[in-house]
Amino acid sequence: MSKPNPADRKYTKEHEWAKENGDGTITVGITDHAQELLTDIVFVELPPVGKKVKQMQPLAVVESVKSVSDVYSPVSGEVVEINSVLEAHPELVNQDAFGEGWIAKLKMDDPGELMNLMDAAGYEDMIREDKH
Repeated sequence: MSKPNPADRKYTKEHEWAKENGDGTITVGITDHAQELLTDIVFVELPPVGKKVKQMQPLAVVESVKSVSDVYSPVSGEVVEINSVLEAHPELVNQDAFGEGWIAKLKMDDPGELMNLMDAAGYEDMIREDKH
């Protein structure tokens, strides 16, 4: 069973989360629901620091024993930090998707883009509908 989705984040339809850090940056990862669907994650292809991304364009790639999936950027911006621990320990995404398994930090071009994303309740409703 998935862990509850923290209320302090915004969510995408593609199962990414974005958490504001209070300094114009966000931390990005995939949701617990997403890591459950992927099963055992064996590799995370992290973006280079300095990469510019647009909202909902591929940011990173997560490879599991089942499939390879793009991780989409919740907002437009620039990669300012990556979670390089994932290079050696991709399983952290499975173990702690909302914590130690974060993927990257982005400096937002337009914080208003966060308004395009769902809150935790909206994301949970979407997952529930997907299961039917």
